[in-house]
Amino acid sequence: MIDLIANINGKINGFVWGLPMLVLLVGTGILMTLLTKVFQISHFGYWMKHTLGSIFTDKHITKHTGEDDQSISQFQSLCTALAATIGTGNIVGVASALLFGGPGSIFWMWIVAFFGMMTNYSENVLGIYYRRKNPNGEWCGGAMYYLRDGLGAKQGMKQIGALLATLFAIFCLLASFGIGNMSQINSIAGNMKSAFGIPNLVTGIVLMVFAGLVILGGIKRIASVTEKLVPFMAIFYIIGALVICICNADQIGPAFAAIFKGAFAMKAVGGGIVGSGIKLALTWGMKRGVFSNEAGLGSSVMVHSSSNVKEPVRQGMWGIFEVFADTIVVCSLTALTVLTSGLVDLETGAVVSSAEGSALVGEAFATVFGKAGPAFIAVAILLFAFSTVLGWSHYGTKAFEYLFGSGAIVVYRVIFIVFILGGATMSLDLAWDLSDTFNGLMAIPNLIGVLSLSPVVYQITKNYVDRKIHGIDEKPMLSAFPDIQKLQEQALDDSE
Repeated sequence: MIDLIANINGKINGFVWGLPMLVLLVGTGILMTLLTKVFQISHFGYWMKHTLGSIFTDKHITKHTGEDDQSISQFQSLCTALAATIGTGNIVGVASALLFGGPGSIFWMWIVAFFGMMTNYSENVLGIYYRRKNPNGEWCGGAMYYLRDGLGAKQGMKQIGALLATLFAIFCLLASFGIGNMSQINSIAGNMKSAFGIPNLVTGIVLMVFAGLVILGGIKRIASVTEKLVPFMAIFYIIGALVICICNADQIGPAFAAIFKGAFAMKAVGGGIVGSGIKLALTWGMKRGVFSNEAGLGSSVMVHSSSNVKEPVRQGMWGIFEVFADTIVVCSLTALTVLTSGLVDLETGAVVSSAEGSALVGEAFATVFGKAGPAFIAVAILLFAFSTVLGWSHYGTKAFEYLFGSGAIVVYRVIFIVFILGGATMSLDLAWDLSDTFNGLMAIPNLIGVLSLSPVVYQITKNYVDRKIHGIDEKPMLSAFPDIQKLQEQALDDSE
């Protein structure tokens, strides 16, 4: 049965992740980059000031909402989104890209991230603009809502919008058990066993209990945990990776040279071909880039939409920072750690170690930290992957709610928690392949929505830039719905 599932999934995966999908993903990012006048660079200082900078200067960014308010703070929404994106893809995914696509895959991972910043920005802008509140007072936003209420509002598109919204919710629901659960737990269990000798079943049971205590508490409890966990785990890992890079500083230049040579299959000094060729480098770089930062999947917008933010563009800028932090910072450090540690022949791009996945990164850490290196990576994966499970549990919850209503949410949460045990004992290859497939299936309806509503993103962005940067006095674009627009305008006036 498992072989049959793997065979069917392999065929679907090959179709989903073919050249057309990669073109659609990057093409959407290019279009949104052009429409927003290269916002990620032209307003780099502005969005950094209003994201990372605002954490230290604006108390409203980190201030918790009251018990009667079911929304979460902007910082909590970022941490929950980062909890879902900074996962095994940053360690196992990068190692797999280097192993199968060569150093050049990292260049294409950067390209995906650069344009993905504006795809994620656009998703968040649309998510806030088309969000609504459920009977419990929680904000509900995401691709299913801007497909149904945005694309569906266009002439003759009501049924198509509703159909794509339903398909997205179904794919997201399935993906939450793949990328958001089984593949993450599988990586934790494998590393706990190899580093500390803990049986997979024991790891699965412990994680199931801890996850249950958090997930059953809903978005506010998840956000409360992730806002403490994410900064700690990110700093913990970044410091460790920086130590490796500093100790191997003389190899940083050659590592970057191997990345750029491998990206275009240029000949190395020794006459060999760097990496596995441009096709493999491009494909693995893009697949692992998307798996890592999730730009284009329409996933993180579901938690960003739970924020107490008023301006769609403000939350869009958090989306840019999310991709920047995940791929440009964390994934790049993982790649440089492996490339500078001597485990990759920088002339040919071939991995000279027999280790795979997280073990490859653990071996790189062992070159400086000794036997503590693999243990360091095991703990990092535990933190990264478990936080991803928490974040994705919310994504699956919102998809389930869209399909079956808010009254049945507890059913999904219980099933999701039980699946953690299965993930601990599942085949790693099958878990990752399923994750790739569901990622691609989610992206298709979401990207259709982003492309069809790109004029709306342009208008909202122009409106914000005119008002906030150029000082032009005009009515803000805060919501597609008059009643919510009015309430948000009043709240915006009160906050100012």
